[in-house]
Amino acid sequence: MSAPLTLYLAESGLNWFKLVVLMEELGLEYNEVILDFAKEEHKTEEYRKLNPNGRIPTLVDHSNNDEVIWESNAILKYIAERYDTEKKLLVTDEKEKANLDTWLFYQASHQGPTFGNCQWFMFYHTEKLPSAVLRFQGEIKRIFGVLNDVLSKKKWLVGNKCTIADLAFVKYNDYAIHHLLPTDFNVEREFPHLAAWHNALMDRPTIKYAFQHMDELDVGRERQHVTGVTHSEFARNATGVARRGIAAEAAKAG
Repeated sequence: MSAPLTLYLAESGLNWFKLVVLMEELGLEYNEVILDFAKEEHKTEEYRKLNPNGRIPTLVDHSNNDEVIWESNAILKYIAERYDTEKKLLVTDEKEKANLDTWLFYQASHQGPTFGNCQWFMFYHTEKLPSAVLRFQGEIKRIFGVLNDVLSKKKWLVGNKCTIADLAFVKYNDYAIHHLLPTDFNVEREFPHLAAWHNALMDRPTIKYAFQHMDELDVGRERQHVTGVTHSEFARNATGVARRGIAAEAAKAG
């Protein structure tokens, strides 16, 4: 029997990470379709029938008449509400439900665009604009401050337990801490409550798995710009999923 869910993602990118974490948390079976950004497979007519925005991720639920959901937090909420029957990562109180939605919207409208713009001006923009980098680094710290203040009063964002609201933030936070903020930035010193929360999330086995999985797949722009490892260098040392993917590409090219 084929897996009930198919997730469209790419070798790099931040937004699909939380979805893999959630599906692993819930023990769901799912297939992955890894799109090649260099070939603009996310812009094809076939893919845009699923996702008219031409971005990743996209989810197809084959157990629900091939329902298609796009936008990462919409997918996150859909998976949780449909498959988290024990409410492991959800809340039941109506006020807490609204609070959870607030944090999902905050992540999508503040954290995602701000951190993404900082990444763009640091690594991809053709003209060096230090003022733009400084602006977005300042905004990252402002968002960290919002989270730090809230987490100074509680361990988790909603419902006194880890929920999908917490999972939504982890990959962007980790990326900012290690790659977007100045080398002398110390998250434990400047935002201790956020740091404690982030470290607790990083200790979850599902998050460790997702980072390992992303490392196997990440042969694209993020690896080359941040680590200096080129596609060919990665290919020589690749294992697992990445090795199979590279071999498949070579067979098609031959």
